[in-house]
Amino acid sequence: MSLDRSEVLATLAQLKLPDGGDLVSNDFVRAVTIDGSSVRFVIEAPNPDIAQKLSAIRQAAEEMVLKLDGVDSVTAVITAHENKAPPPNLKIGGHPKPQDGPTAVPGVDRILAIASGKGGVGKSTVSSNLAVALAKQGRRVGLLDADIYGPSQPRMMGVNKRPASPDGKIIIPLNAHGVTMMSIGLMVDPDKAVVWRGPMLMGALQQMLNQVQWGELDVLIVDLPPGTGDVQLTLCQKTELTGAIVVSTPQDVALIDARKALDMFATLHTPVLGMIENMSQYTCPKCGHEAHIFGHGGVEAEARKLGIPFLGALPLDLSVRIAGDSGTPAALSDGAVAQAYSDLAGGLIASNIA
Repeated sequence: MSLDRSEVLATLAQLKLPDGGDLVSNDFVRAVTIDGSSVRFVIEAPNPDIAQKLSAIRQAAEEMVLKLDGVDSVTAVITAHENKAPPPNLKIGGHPKPQDGPTAVPGVDRILAIASGKGGVGKSTVSSNLAVALAKQGRRVGLLDADIYGPSQPRMMGVNKRPASPDGKIIIPLNAHGVTMMSIGLMVDPDKAVVWRGPMLMGALQQMLNQVQWGELDVLIVDLPPGTGDVQLTLCQKTELTGAIVVSTPQDVALIDARKALDMFATLHTPVLGMIENMSQYTCPKCGHEAHIFGHGGVEAEARKLGIPFLGALPLDLSVRIAGDSGTPAALSDGAVAQAYSDLAGGLIASNIA
């Protein structure tokens, strides 16, 4: 049986820190990479003072992981989230580097683009909850927020730290709810608008795919911006995508734009793996009455007409908004919403999509 990331984290969780907690519960462990019998990971301290005290902890962590079956070598590196020295010169949003054709992301088995033809259909909410639901079912999941102009995943996933960069080139992603994540929203002032032309968008996406140390992932979910613009074009042409999933609400106005997204993927020769109907029904918490505020079944009918798999229907529920605003996705809890996402994730795993 091959070693996986969860075994490494479970082992590191046994190592207690002098001030209480452990490396995992204190969110110190980053970028766990397993390459055959070699294991690498980063211990990221909240500041340089704590980092200086972790030398013995680093050595103990290496020794503990080395005792796992199938491990021949272990390398742990200590970094500090805040550095008193000038920070590495990590510029996000430069012009893209030339490359010959689509490239893979090292260590990532599948890349799924979550798309929509228009904004407001819940694509980002679906992305974060699906990532969490997949992680709950044992998948190694990454989440890339590629919505450059309107990044929402930091809020939805409950993270706000700036990712570390030990050398000004490699970017160490953050971890939340069992998901490895990266967003342009973590690299820029959250109160400032991103005012970039196409080439800078393309450069930023290229950096977040290729400079982020994603580690070993079963699936990387890419939360795309709405529409059919530069980010979608760059991702489809420059990255080896497994395929795209299109999210829409059931009403005709949303489906008009969803068809344009589907046509874009067809034009770019990117497989569409299925469609999801979001906000499919609303159930009154007091009387149990089910209402179809945005219609019902429109996405399933469209998928059937186009010969595209229909992956599932997700409810409209107040708990989804509350959970997203609080940084704890609804898929983490119990109830009908969490079950809907669990069923969706299970179906993707069973069909070998995720």
